[in-house]
Amino acid sequence: MRINKLLLICLTAFLVFSCDNDDDNTTEVVPPRDRGEVAIEDDQALIDYLSTHFYNYEEFESQPEDFVLKFDTISGVNSDKTPIIDSDKLITRTVNFQGVDQQLYILRVREGEGERPKFSDSTYVTYQGELLNENIFDSRLVTPIWFDLSGYVVRNSNGQLSGVGTNLSKGFAEGLLEFKSATGFEVNSDNTINWNGDYGIGAIFMPSGLAYFSSPLEDIPAYSPLIFKVNMFRVNEADHDSDGIPSFMEDLDGDGDLFNDDTDGDGLPNHSDADDDGDGTLTIDEIVVNEDGSITFTDSNSDGTPDYLDPDTFK
Repeated sequence: MRINKLLLICLTAFLVFSCDNDDDNTTEVVPPRDRGEVAIEDDQALIDYLSTHFYNYEEFESQPEDFVLKFDTISGVNSDKTPIIDSDKLITRTVNFQGVDQQLYILRVREGEGERPKFSDSTYVTYQGELLNENIFDSRLVTPIWFDLSGYVVRNSNGQLSGVGTNLSKGFAEGLLEFKSATGFEVNSDNTINWNGDYGIGAIFMPSGLAYFSSPLEDIPAYSPLIFKVNMFRVNEADHDSDGIPSFMEDLDGDGDLFNDDTDGDGLPNHSDADDDGDGTLTIDEIVVNEDGSITFTDSNSDGTPDYLDPDTFK
């Protein structure tokens, strides 16, 4: 009898603790915060940073060709420095993303004297990513890397990926549009490159809503405003589908989004579709690329729609 009671007590205790353990292992799903509220908080955090930090502008004035951008706090021996927010090199842009207007701050120490990229182009840059607490989460300051500015990440209201492209943030892509490339370069005997000392130099200060918002990455907590120091060396005008039409010209509605223009409705946006109107004739065979690189859009049936967008063209 005592044995049966003991077994009953043990069984009851096992069931109780098993239930408790199951409860402990339950992961609570927290919905993303309101983007508008986060944008306001992030903007204040960025303003606070820009108001309490300066960049080494005196070094730039004395050695612009070999300049390396650095930030420091205004205090002590640096109490007389000009804060970034008061610099005439600081640009403020309002960017509407995911339905929310957000402030993007660009410190354009040197604009650059070469080509300015368009939203669809590729840029050859070095960069370093930092949090506002100065923790570095990514750095590529030695070897440049190509970034396709049209390939930024798009996330839906739940913070999940809903677009295509790379892990390039919207704020990074928008910020790079404010710089220009170098006018040229020289290749050394060891195949290293010396860039003309006129490439773009600066930094991009972005709210989390133009970065990774509620989705934490390695070394980047959720809802983190970010800083990217950048140097822009080259710009490549993109023609993603090699159809003879630069990608920026395939943004037919002019909204800066290459992925919502699909003339033939085949699921491929025009900038990635070699036959934009789906008539079986390649786009490159329905336009004329002139010797100077300009394009003549033919309209064989004179209906006001160029051949490459008109499946009813009679040839």
